[in-house]
Amino acid sequence: MDGAEGTAGQPGPAERSHRSSVSSVGARADVLVYLADDTVVPLAVENLSALSAHELHRAIREVLQLPDIALDVFALWLVSPLLEVQLKPKHQPYKLGRQWPELLLRFTNAPDDDVAMDEPSLQFRRNVFFPKHQELQIHDEEVLRLLYEEAKGNVLTARYPCDLEDCEVLGALVCRVQLGPYQPGQPAACTLREKLDSFLPAHLCKRGHGLFAAFRGRGAKTGPGEQGLLNAYRQVKETSVSGSEREATLGSHYRAYLLKCHELPFYGCAFFHGEVDKPAQGFLHRGGRKAVTVAISLEGVHVIDCREKHVLLGLHFQELSWDHTSPEEEEPILWLEFDGDSEGTPVNKLLRIYSKQAELMSGLIEYCIELNQATEPAAPQESASGLHSAPSPSPPPTQRPKLRRQGSVVCSRIQHLSTIDYVEDGKVIKRVKPKRTTSFFSRQLSTGQGSYTVVQPTDSLEQA
Repeated sequence: MDGAEGTAGQPGPAERSHRSSVSSVGARADVLVYLADDTVVPLAVENLSALSAHELHRAIREVLQLPDIALDVFALWLVSPLLEVQLKPKHQPYKLGRQWPELLLRFTNAPDDDVAMDEPSLQFRRNVFFPKHQELQIHDEEVLRLLYEEAKGNVLTARYPCDLEDCEVLGALVCRVQLGPYQPGQPAACTLREKLDSFLPAHLCKRGHGLFAAFRGRGAKTGPGEQGLLNAYRQVKETSVSGSEREATLGSHYRAYLLKCHELPFYGCAFFHGEVDKPAQGFLHRGGRKAVTVAISLEGVHVIDCREKHVLLGLHFQELSWDHTSPEEEEPILWLEFDGDSEGTPVNKLLRIYSKQAELMSGLIEYCIELNQATEPAAPQESASGLHSAPSPSPPPTQRPKLRRQGSVVCSRIQHLSTIDYVEDGKVIKRVKPKRTTSFFSRQLSTGQGSYTVVQPTDSLEQA
């Protein structure tokens, strides 16, 4: 699930590459599964057309020699330049691949020519339903590395928008992993200078300045991101370990990177593509629309400005109500409702998100809420998705110090949104604990433990 974006979503431009995963079909087939670092796991399988995602997942774990926790941490995805879908264990990847054009027509606005040419690849990625607090219990270095590689890719492509200070800290950890411990004047400084976009998002790279000169102590002027990266690289701590090893394994740096990413409210989200109305501006009160990414996780919903790389709206599930509309011959809309004020008067605010994936987003929100409710008891239990989950402990107050800084990219910018405001005169709606104010919506949150189905374009798809 993820898209520029989720359980089904639209990938960003940097991720658009045509990569076939099946080289032959018959009694025996060669299947290529791509990891987060773009390496390939080749698998020779029998009866591919009937093979389930769970069986392929097990085969990948055996090849990579991953521990049992990898079953919960990772999932198989079908990914193309136009759409990304996280598969359920019972899904049959080959059959879903054959139905790919149907999925594109239902969940994207892609032109017919692009639909005809599009081909998905199989990828092994983080499971959207794996609680991030459980990552703290992982010690296997290869599992940590795969999580690190995926998070790094999302930071560098600005799928995870970050403040400059956070990008510098994260980039310094990448420097440590790739270049080793910082050493003044080391030859690797040239590599750092030449491959700056391997450490910082492209929009923060300033290539016209003297980072290499700064390593040599020439005092040349550096760009703010470059100098901050250099300073952060110097400060990366080396943790000693017991035994004959002289320094910590890379696992400690992978963990440090993930812990920093945990401060980002959209880490581990499913990403979807949509558009929102711009506030009316100018003498003619012209508005228009802006492209956004809708990030949905077990914790809440964030709406991200694709162009400006910052959050427009961030809400925990307790702070919102929602619904979606998909009338015939009209554009599907995901409605988000939240409390606010208008010139000091308490109002309910409605945000319209135009997207062909509105139904998917609404279903994912509902499923995440049900999954959270299922894990509320103290004893761990198996959730509807098959994951063994435990209640999420409250994060320590010191965990997110930088996210509250003024002007942070992760803070809401409601003034940049065009919302419909109304007072408390609506009907009782779908509610999320604790109860909120009244609303227009009439759908009620299901009390059942139903299973969230990622994709259902046809009746036969669920058999797939």
